[in-house]
Amino acid sequence: MPEYKFNPYHQRIDEAIEKAQAPFDENDTQWPEWEVFVQEKRGDCHEWVGSVHAPDPEMALLMAKESFIRRQPCVNLWIVKQDDVHATSYQDADMFAPAFDRKYRLAAGFKLNKPASVEEDD
Repeated sequence: MPEYKFNPYHQRIDEAIEKAQAPFDENDTQWPEWEVFVQEKRGDCHEWVGSVHAPDPEMALLMAKESFIRRQPCVNLWIVKQDDVHATSYQDADMFAPAFDRKYRLAAGFKLNKPASVEEDD
């Protein structure tokens, strides 16, 4: 006899038995994952704070609001479906190395003998 779960508060034993006999699809148990970005003040950058599982963008916004901004300031909230995020692989890290040595462009390459100072006239 197949296993079934019965909630005594809902008098639908026949429905529970029928559902237990239906084939189980694991893909139906997982909602898409959404990445959550929060902007604390206007003009600040959005920062990643975590992720939520939700069936649609509206529910993802609601779940993100309840999960991540209940106790911190927020003026804007972004959610992005994880499947829509594209990234480079760690094996391609050499593509970020500079092609030429350009230390002359960095301010650290210039040394001052005496730091500049502003003198005030009284």
